[in-house]
Amino acid sequence: MFRRSLLAAVLVTAAMPALAHSGHHSASGFLAGLSHPLGGLDHVLAMVSVGLFAALLGGQALWALPASFIAMMLMGGVLGLAGIEVPAVEFGIIASVITLGALVSLRRVWPVGAAMALVGVFAVFHGHAHGAEIPAGAGVTLYSLGFTLASMSLHGLGVAFGAVTARQAHVGRLAGAVVAVAGIVLLVG
Repeated sequence: MFRRSLLAAVLVTAAMPALAHSGHHSASGFLAGLSHPLGGLDHVLAMVSVGLFAALLGGQALWALPASFIAMMLMGGVLGLAGIEVPAVEFGIIASVITLGALVSLRRVWPVGAAMALVGVFAVFHGHAHGAEIPAGAGVTLYSLGFTLASMSLHGLGVAFGAVTARQAHVGRLAGAVVAVAGIVLLVG
């Protein structure tokens, strides 16, 4: 049963395209910002994994990891908006999916400060992608508010899932493994 569930989850994930960085800049404002993180599997998986990782660590990490991600994502967004290049943005985003998924799957406990630094580095890549794709003349504040709220919601979803499944370590391990495998599929796909 476990193997069939894992296989089904991997196949469903592999069939979904990563659409967050289509290069199309037609929409602007709050709704465009809100939909940007939700429109790409890479962003959804990474942000939910931040919440899962925070739930795994517990305590202060429950708010510190999402806060670190959001703060650094906004900094990355400023870099993208300003046209300042960050090398290997797409690779950094995919690396965040694979790494965070693997950490959740392996259930390794990290010091909160180190975990904050790790998710913060990954957040710069995600933020840069958001900032670079803000359409010229768009409402930057509303767009940023939209992608921030969507990101926070995805983090909350991960924390909630992690909390609900805390007593079932195999479920958390499975979720992390599915995320890591999906990241690998996105990398080679």
